[in-house]
Amino acid sequence: MTTDSVSTTSPHIPPSRSHTLPPTTPLSSQVGGHAGVQTTEDGSLLLKPALPRELEFYQLIRDGVSPEIDAATVTASGLKPLLPWIPKFLGVLSLGNHVENLPQMTAVHDLPTFVQANGTTTAIVLENLTYGFRKPCILDVKLGTVLYDEDASPEKKERMIRTAASTTSLSTGVRLTGFQVYANDHPLPKLTSKKYGKTIKPEQLPDGIARFFPFHIPASASCMPPSIPAASNVPPSGDVVAAPDDIQPGLPPPILLVLLTRLLEELEHLRTALARAEVRIVGGSILIIYEGDWASAEEAARTSEDVSIPIGKSTASGEGLGRNERGAPDEESEDEETMTVEIDEHGRLIFEDVAGSPIAESFEENDVDDGDEESEDEDEPHLFRLSLIDFAHTRLVPGQGPDTGVLLGIDTLIRLIHERRGVVQALIDEDAGVKNPC
Repeated sequence: MTTDSVSTTSPHIPPSRSHTLPPTTPLSSQVGGHAGVQTTEDGSLLLKPALPRELEFYQLIRDGVSPEIDAATVTASGLKPLLPWIPKFLGVLSLGNHVENLPQMTAVHDLPTFVQANGTTTAIVLENLTYGFRKPCILDVKLGTVLYDEDASPEKKERMIRTAASTTSLSTGVRLTGFQVYANDHPLPKLTSKKYGKTIKPEQLPDGIARFFPFHIPASASCMPPSIPAASNVPPSGDVVAAPDDIQPGLPPPILLVLLTRLLEELEHLRTALARAEVRIVGGSILIIYEGDWASAEEAARTSEDVSIPIGKSTASGEGLGRNERGAPDEESEDEETMTVEIDEHGRLIFEDVAGSPIAESFEENDVDDGDEESEDEDEPHLFRLSLIDFAHTRLVPGQGPDTGVLLGIDTLIRLIHERRGVVQALIDEDAGVKNPC
């Protein structure tokens, strides 16, 4: 029987247990980036197409070293402070030629990037940053003033220079690449396409931020719109369905004010880390996710224990950079054991894992059902998450200083959100909500 396999490596550790990765479906909440991203059935993990350099970056984050880059270079580049904002990397999937025959994985074989000589396609497995949000409002902000990699062709460089100059990227370091927001009383998100961000001028960026952070003023508690659970906006037909234009998305101003205040604090922390990192993040983005469900957002806003930085169990242990220790390099050596994942007759991915490996640890967390503290934390609502994503063209440049174009983008975003916060604060100060009748 022919099977497709998913391989990873772990040095000197024998297999100890098997796990099943559930069937996958297209990611319904993708607002930017290339098509082809999949999510597991429970929504906790993503399968993302990966260029070799993006795979190397995540392995470098996990291991603190790679075949091409030594630990001293990683340390000198100041990469470690960025860890709290980088999605957790769980492993690599190498999908063979027969994967298109599996109905649960039909979109995976279309991953457009990293196809190896033997015909396999590589995807990276990441945590789904929207997991745990009832109604995830999502904004993808492209960072930087330079949109081309140094090894791009002259034609592409010229095209990307024109793109930066004709959009908000060159002058502000940001471009809004797409977003979705929810109304409390509607199950589908209101979508804004990439075209909007490509056509607006710098002076229109505040309008874009206002669209992503709208406020909704309920006339009174008695006429507050009921919360309706979110529904997938990708039905079986594959056609994306959005909420009608006449819905009113947004959070109540007091909750929105807390959100913007905490988001500004995290952006300042992220800027400090980026100012110390000697990297070039070409084509990278900031991903902002916040809770659009009023009850969940209010609960998260009221708790002082709400943490918006996606902190792992440890950020400073072992030889790696703190996310997943004892990770494997991207090339096998004769001392390493290969763990193979087979696809069963139901289309599920089954793999032999190793005790103590990053993937094993991640599944051990998911397997615990005894109500421990970590499981309880996962059930608590999150107000927002702030992350750096898309590292297909990221390079370490020790000794060359920070990415000034990315820093310009962070500064622009901080200014825009600060201005939006001022608008919301003024609205609250005027007590405008009591003036609206039911």
